[in-house]
Amino acid sequence: MLRFVFKVIGLSLLLFSTVHANIVAPDVMIKSVTDEVIAAIRADKDIQSGHKKKLLELIEKKVFPHFNFNRMTQLAMGRNWRAASDEQKKQLVEEFRTLLVRTYTSAFTQYKNEVIDYKPTHIAEADSDALVLSTVKKSSGQAIAVNYNMEKTDQGWKIYNLKIEGVSLVENYRNTFNTEIQKSGIDGLIKVLTDKNKSLAENVK
Repeated sequence: MLRFVFKVIGLSLLLFSTVHANIVAPDVMIKSVTDEVIAAIRADKDIQSGHKKKLLELIEKKVFPHFNFNRMTQLAMGRNWRAASDEQKKQLVEEFRTLLVRTYTSAFTQYKNEVIDYKPTHIAEADSDALVLSTVKKSSGQAIAVNYNMEKTDQGWKIYNLKIEGVSLVENYRNTFNTEIQKSGIDGLIKVLTDKNKSLAENVK
């Protein structure tokens, strides 16, 4: 189930292609690039056949520039963030980012032509926070709700959390992080993330 959740997230996130110089509404940005990115995936035989390294490069270039990893890591750490040193915070952000990239790359190799629909996002010009609602429809007819919490920055709208069928990505990681910190401290969590990333990297060719 967890693997499918990451697959759904990966599919949805891959629709965030290069942003225009001007800040556009978050839902408009997503819709404008959906067809282009999906067409690129369908046309790339390497990705379709499971070329993880090429997919990793695509995710790094097209998807993750639109995330606020500092805020995501801080939210995932919760109250433990304040207890971390500056160096620990830097390591946590780097390792958490790498973990998400590797995990999405692995999950997205299972892409099977799912269809994604987006609901219009109603925000005022002065709003700095938005919720983008979407539905991922499987070939079997099953629909999965995927929602994005986004914030407006000088570089455009950035994602800082996602919810799949009401389950928060950040809160899930917060529970995992808290458990590990209680067992072996912040350095122990960093080691777990580092080891996990090394293991995932061995499967990317």
